[in-house]
Amino acid sequence: MAEVVKMPKMSDTMTEGVIAKWHKKVGDKVKSGDLMAEVETDKATMDFESYQEGTLLYIGAEEGAAAPVDSVIAVIGAEGEDYKAALEGASSEAPAAKTEAPAKQVDKPEEAEKPAKASADKEESTAKAEEVASDDSDPDAAAAAVGATVIRMPLLSDTMTEGVIAEWHKKVGDKVKSDDALADVETDKATMEVVGYAEGTLLYIGVEKGQAAKVNGIIAIVGKEGTDVAPLLKGGTAPKTAVKSAEPAAPAEKAPATEEASAESSKQEVHSDSSSRVKASPLARKIAKDKGIDIEQVKGSAEGGRIVKKDIEGFTPSTKQVAEAAPASAPTAEKPASTGSTAVTIPQFIGEEKYTEKPVSQMRKVIAKRLSESLFTAPHFYLTMAIDMDSAMQARAKINEFASVKISFNDIVLKAVAIALKQHPNVNSSWLGDKIRYNEHVNIGVAVAVEDGLLVPVVRFADGKSLSHISAEVKDFAQRAKTKKLQPSDWEGSTFTISNLGMFGIDEFTAIINPPDACILAVGGISQVPVVKNGQVVPGNVMKVTLSCDHRVVDGATGSAFLQTLKSLLEEPVRLLV
Repeated sequence: MAEVVKMPKMSDTMTEGVIAKWHKKVGDKVKSGDLMAEVETDKATMDFESYQEGTLLYIGAEEGAAAPVDSVIAVIGAEGEDYKAALEGASSEAPAAKTEAPAKQVDKPEEAEKPAKASADKEESTAKAEEVASDDSDPDAAAAAVGATVIRMPLLSDTMTEGVIAEWHKKVGDKVKSDDALADVETDKATMEVVGYAEGTLLYIGVEKGQAAKVNGIIAIVGKEGTDVAPLLKGGTAPKTAVKSAEPAAPAEKAPATEEASAESSKQEVHSDSSSRVKASPLARKIAKDKGIDIEQVKGSAEGGRIVKKDIEGFTPSTKQVAEAAPASAPTAEKPASTGSTAVTIPQFIGEEKYTEKPVSQMRKVIAKRLSESLFTAPHFYLTMAIDMDSAMQARAKINEFASVKISFNDIVLKAVAIALKQHPNVNSSWLGDKIRYNEHVNIGVAVAVEDGLLVPVVRFADGKSLSHISAEVKDFAQRAKTKKLQPSDWEGSTFTISNLGMFGIDEFTAIINPPDACILAVGGISQVPVVKNGQVVPGNVMKVTLSCDHRVVDGATGSAFLQTLKSLLEEPVRLLV
């Protein structure tokens, strides 16, 4: 009897899995313990083994596609067995469209293994793809019908909604192996490789370098050389880059040039006879006019001596031209002389308005989205406290005489925060909508500034680690963050966050809470200021910290008690060892 295979729950936070690679195809024999597929979860890519024996009759999720936990991804049974009854009994959510294409492979498995050879076979495959595409508009089903594979934008982090193609390692027409890296994708966290998981020829590229694609959006198609990919794209969309697009390239290039020349000739008619004879773009003419440059004196660098923007910007007037231009402005300066007063000569200054625009990076997009949601959703309030750091400075100097790695003030603050959180579990908590989670473990996120924004790697179980251990771990995180080598597991699971700007000379600031944490601590620099000790004004070293609290979870008294504990730990560092 046919048995359904469902997407397993491979981690506590997993809600769906992406089929990274199938190791079996429809019609293959499967034994218990055989590796069926590789599944990409929110934490890692894991092997999925079969617990059934028989023949693989149906595949419900194509490579690169996501499937919810407990959804049907395959059916195993006796060869030739009708598996549709098992699908209907397993779940009413199984998509009917996806069961049709694999069914054909089970009924006639020998057809799937015949190599495409003659042009007649190619036409038949294309017609088959068009028929499948017109029936259900499913590119994966249409691709399977002609032996091609649709490559989609994978979900590379828990917060990723789209990825930017940083670099293509293959071009259309290149041969591709299953483990080849097709492209580098920039996510909100890092730049990662996308592997094709398919063999054949790269037939289509749907997203150019520097452009973004939504998660699960089509970015490429791999298949047999010569396969027509047009029917595989939804709505009959013509491919952006495909093998067949190379032929009409030559005539296509002439059309824009003709249109541009026509547009320019119409614009040039409104200029004077002398300037109209000069071949120049409208933008070049405008800049030349604004700068007072005689466009006839500029030498064009474009095709046919045509003057473009860069020629105007790089043009330096000769001494003769400057002298000729001077009389034109002289009457303006000399006009007030008739009144008998001394004329004021205003020197001429020509400036240029300019700016640079850069596309928003994936990291910056997610930072903007998450922090906006946090600030506008969680009711923030702030508590600031000044801490005497004299003893901490003395303790740090003594510790560094013996420590294997250099201990920073940030390491000492992190350790003190970890101990304080164990005493104040209400601060070490998360708002979950209908409930509050009080975390018994202490995982502290440390905000690290990188070129494109901010990353928050997590020091796990910080309360149980020594200062040397914490220091080494934070230094490693900072180095890997700057080289974009951090993995999703490095920044997930924080229960509290620290943001330290003291090294930039900032005295105090407020920070936005990093969801799902209930609090974040903003740490300023240590300033030498006058303080009162034993009735005397003496120099002191003071550090200000500000606790941002989610008022849905933490009240003012709770946050204040936490800061008092933190203050006592830092003002008497020996307590960190108890």
